[in-house]
Amino acid sequence: MTNSQKLVRNLPPHLADWISKRPRGVTQNEFILQVLESAHHTGFQPTLFEGRKPVHDNSDLPRFIDLFAGIGGFRIGMEANGFDCVWTSEIDKYAQRTYQAWFGAEEIQSDINDPELDLAEIPDHEVLCGGFPCQPFSIAGVSKKNSLGRKHGFDDEHKGNLFFRICDIVEVKRPPVLFLENVKNLRSHDKGNTWRVIQERLDKLDYVVFDQTIDARAWVPQHRERIFIVAFDRKVFGPEPGFKFPTAPIQEAPLLGSILQKNVDPKYTLSDKLWEYLQGYAAKHKAAGNGFGYGLVGPKDVSRTMSARYYKDGSEILIKQRNKNPRRLNIRESALLLGYTDELARIYGHENGFPQAVSDTQAYKQFGNSVVPLIVKEIAGEIAKVIKASAVSAGDHAQSAA
Repeated sequence: MTNSQKLVRNLPPHLADWISKRPRGVTQNEFILQVLESAHHTGFQPTLFEGRKPVHDNSDLPRFIDLFAGIGGFRIGMEANGFDCVWTSEIDKYAQRTYQAWFGAEEIQSDINDPELDLAEIPDHEVLCGGFPCQPFSIAGVSKKNSLGRKHGFDDEHKGNLFFRICDIVEVKRPPVLFLENVKNLRSHDKGNTWRVIQERLDKLDYVVFDQTIDARAWVPQHRERIFIVAFDRKVFGPEPGFKFPTAPIQEAPLLGSILQKNVDPKYTLSDKLWEYLQGYAAKHKAAGNGFGYGLVGPKDVSRTMSARYYKDGSEILIKQRNKNPRRLNIRESALLLGYTDELARIYGHENGFPQAVSDTQAYKQFGNSVVPLIVKEIAGEIAKVIKASAVSAGDHAQSAA
């Protein structure tokens, strides 16, 4: 059989019936050629995901949705690997403002629990991304809720149950890949029961689950441990997808001196009253044998984790100053501390870094809640390898069957 002749085997009955009902006077060969030409001109590309629309925009990489999007850490890392964002959800109006300032004025779904939201109307996608709210599981969040007599974890009615909302979307849309993130305390919360429920739920949904706790220290000058979960649909990728989490960069890890700015506005320097309070607070807890206190660092150091409460007093990351009280990080330094680099900003047309679109208070909260996009970028690259390998395998199988 020559290259200009192709034999189609195992033609489904509904397609055979459709071809038999072609217009009168058109041969079977002419009809099939017309269908192929039409598909070629409209940019049709086959997809390895059975029952779904083909990947669009002539891309060989799939689409993703950005749940609990925050300021777009997942989006930056995914798009850096060629993935295409087709839907975004974020409930916080200030985070929405930053997201739109950085990526354009596109529509954002606010409340993912909105009863009027039809999950079937969410665009088809191959990767579901989501850093579902971490406060119900974080050490600081649990401590605060306990002190206030509030529920935490899955018992937190407003935030803790959003993992199950992800599962609702998975059941309706069946994305081949899930890419999730949360605080490392997710494993130990409620004596391990929370983590067990998550694993069991994903297994019941028939996904092969990979997870790893990664410290951002290798990418940014900050200790920031987060658990990443990547899950693959068994029906698409089989029991062994071949996924591996990325290894840390080989080059020397960055120090705070790489992000600290010169001539920082004096407003970021702590007042005498606040500085005296923090020192007294730390001394009191040290005497009691507790670890609470401030983190005083300089250019040759690595910081503690920036949290969403940084706006209150900045105590976890205070920068030393000669002959002055220490200061907070400013907003630009905070962005760089999380890996929102100038190089990434230029991809989106921002020549002077990602712009500040909200108050300092809101910006600190946003960075404190953010994922590190540089880590997302590395993991997304490994996901892309699995998808490409599966597509090649599916193509080879189809060619051998032809």
